Amino acid sequence: MPRDDQPQIYLVSPTEFELSAFSESLKAVLDAREIACFRLSMPGADQDALSRNADLLREVCHSADVAIVIENHFRLAANLGLDGVHLTDGPRLVRDVRKELGGDAIVGSYCANSRHAGLSAGEAGADYVAFGPITPDLLGDGSSADFELFEWWSEVIEVPIVAEGGLDAAAIKRLFPATDFFAFGKEIWSTPDPVKALNTLYPGA
Repeated sequence: MPRDDQPQIYLVSPTEFELSAFSESLKAVLDAREIACFRLSMPGADQDALSRNADLLREVCHSADVAIVIENHFRLAANLGLDGVHLTDGPRLVRDVRKELGGDAIVGSYCANSRHAGLSAGEAGADYVAFGPITPDLLGDGSSADFELFEWWSEVIEVPIVAEGGLDAAAIKRLFPATDFFAFGKEIWSTPDPVKALNTLYPGA
């Protein structure tokens, strides 16, 4: 059956940013809208940069009562006082990471457009499964997660799902009854006014 509640907002950081300026942009969005979770996504960054960014952004998020997870670096999550981890390689590490971080940590799994990977991640203990991109990435292989995957999952599986990558107004409208979270990243951060961009893409209830 369709989801009973309006999908929640999940934010994903830019892969590169100036910390002071971005922290102010993040504060503005957290002040303007109810946000469920924020993901620090900095592939290729060294531990010093990750730690420095995580320290400040953790304070920003926690002061707004928003969970913060880090992408892939699960061993840093507990050391940095974060709420969990988002794994980008499907179900492969979910079970081991769950054991290491414990039952209270958030463990999410990105499974591209694979129903099988999503099911495996859920069985291994993932708190949510993310599918995407929603529209084909012209810089990637052109694949996408179609509406039928979300529709089937929402009717059959209880593990929450996140729609991410290439979100536009048309995709949001179609996926609205079939997803638990919309993950907004460059869709808003690449604009001069992230709050306005988010409100335009996904108006408040």
